[in-house]
Amino acid sequence: MTTAYEVRRELAAPYRQLAEQIPEVMEAFNEVSRAAMADGVLPAKVKELIALAIGATRECDGCIASHAKGAARQGATEAEVAEAMAVVILMNGGPGTVWGPRAAAAHREFAQAKSPNIRAA
Repeated sequence: MTTAYEVRRELAAPYRQLAEQIPEVMEAFNEVSRAAMADGVLPAKVKELIALAIGATRECDGCIASHAKGAARQGATEAEVAEAMAVVILMNGGPGTVWGPRAAAAHREFAQAKSPNIRAA
């Protein structure tokens, strides 16, 4: 299985290339992302757990890698991620038993890193 770090590295160059072609769109998306994920009534950690669950539901390895890293940065515990993945399994049945563990493993990978705040791919 490809690791979450590998997924982020694999997507970095194509993302940059597309961003060069449509910079306004990508910057607008990034601005929406920053606004949506900021602390508000829901803390950023909860938002990252929601996004990680949606990434698993959508079977999106790039989303999983991004929000697993975000959840680790926000201090989400393995138990919190596991409960979020329980909801993924509830809402998705069999596919949730594949993508939920993938998302949990991605979070574990970033949480166990020396510093999940490093902006490495």
